[in-house]
Amino acid sequence: MIQFKSKLTEGILLKRYKRFFADVEYIDPISQKKIALTIHCPNTGSLKSVIEKDQTHPCWFSLSDDPERKLKGTLEAVQANSGAWVGVNTSWPNKIVQLAAVKSIETKKPHFKNWENYTFYKSEHKISKETRLDGVFCLDESHLTNPSELKHYIEIKNVSLARNGQAQFPDAVTERGQKHLMELMNLIDEGHKAELIFTIQRDDVSVFSIADDIDPEYKKLFDVAFKKGLIMTPVLMNISQEGIVLSQKVLPIK
Repeated sequence: MIQFKSKLTEGILLKRYKRFFADVEYIDPISQKKIALTIHCPNTGSLKSVIEKDQTHPCWFSLSDDPERKLKGTLEAVQANSGAWVGVNTSWPNKIVQLAAVKSIETKKPHFKNWENYTFYKSEHKISKETRLDGVFCLDESHLTNPSELKHYIEIKNVSLARNGQAQFPDAVTERGQKHLMELMNLIDEGHKAELIFTIQRDDVSVFSIADDIDPEYKKLFDVAFKKGLIMTPVLMNISQEGIVLSQKVLPIK
């Protein structure tokens, strides 16, 4: 679990614009006056199915006391029309999976069955001059720099899109995501294991699928990668005003 430094403030999201800006209003707990504030939206995606055009939404945001920050708040979650609270901060999935990976090694209790038997984990691992994957598991630390030793690579993707009870990825065309699929397939061809973890920041879904109408090329590559043996782990994250938990609930893939 990642615990926030302080309980998230609840307010109303008035609008999100220029990708990184959001206007919110909330009731100051001390003065009880309504305050309008422009905060940072840490998400480059479309936020389709989360923020509806010309609608306001209940939201949670964090406040910073850093005097150097121009925007004192960060949008953390939005309540979608379905009623579900959806995490929108794309920095949390990577952090929480990394914590789970490290804890799995330290406690010898793997968060996912795919992580069994490994004794070493490294985050942000470079596989070439151009590419850095989110992490790698090894049976032994000495194997990390030995190209002949087989490894288990992971790449983490954030999921906020939901349609018809399905969590879906991506919510916009992702050339970077296509590139990662091809690189993970290359690693499988070399004899390694590779895993794509889809962290789903909402709980109003029961299955996972690829949004082929949004990015048909990604869907084609996904199907090829699936047949090659790329491990797909669509897992739910639970967000509250106190913190975020990486569950062990892995959704079936449609």
